[in-house]
Amino acid sequence: MYIAQNLKYLRKKKGKSQEEMAQELGLNRSTYSGYENEVAQPSLELLLQLSKIEHIPLEVLLSKSLQELTNAELDAFQGAWKGEASGQNLRVLTTIVNAQNEEEIELISEKVSAGYTAGYADPSYLQELPTLRLPFLSKDRKYRAFPIIGDSMPPVVHGSYVVGEFVQDWLRLASNTPCVVVTKEDGIVFKYVQNLLEEQQLLRLSSTNPLYAPYEVPVAEVLEVWRFVSYISKELPDVQLDNAAIGSQIRAIQADLQVALSKHNK
Repeated sequence: MYIAQNLKYLRKKKGKSQEEMAQELGLNRSTYSGYENEVAQPSLELLLQLSKIEHIPLEVLLSKSLQELTNAELDAFQGAWKGEASGQNLRVLTTIVNAQNEEEIELISEKVSAGYTAGYADPSYLQELPTLRLPFLSKDRKYRAFPIIGDSMPPVVHGSYVVGEFVQDWLRLASNTPCVVVTKEDGIVFKYVQNLLEEQQLLRLSSTNPLYAPYEVPVAEVLEVWRFVSYISKELPDVQLDNAAIGSQIRAIQADLQVALSKHNK
């Protein structure tokens, strides 16, 4: 393995001291120095942290001497996440079509949603799903309907379905966009997305329910992103109507309209 050698190379490439590098990794200098001098081996958690900071795949840190790579090769490794996030790398999207060769909207039921992270690209999984048609949606886009579980995104309630439009290029996703995000760890989640890919290679996910704290997902954990376009629910949003106030406002508008009409007729 090339851990010690690569640690020293990356530190010197950034012009940092052992003390500065140790602080960046949350270590004391003597511990970090021990890793560079091969007195001790860093933990897997630390190696994953280093991989994230340097944007270099873990297997490369372990198996290749970075100082022997050309600048182009190193740049390619460090920029690999961007190819995935922008959709330039192959991203499999399996779809179901009807007899007229038109794409259907697959409906992921709550019952089978737990298996979506394993089956989202498997034709046999998708073919077992019910489908629906929504004529008001564009025929040039790909849509899928996902179940909403829990109460983190009111007014969309538990038991509803969110219809999402497939997002190929995550880098272009505008911040504060409601999306279904499919991750390796949490599966299907519906959240508002703050796009921090360029700055930190992650997405920050937030709920409309203030009881749920925002959290961050590294780009490497993201499988799919679907932009919200519609939702289907058997329940009306819980809106408290003040009928007296509404009636008063309507009467005031009617009075203003009468005054305007009287002035016009004169």
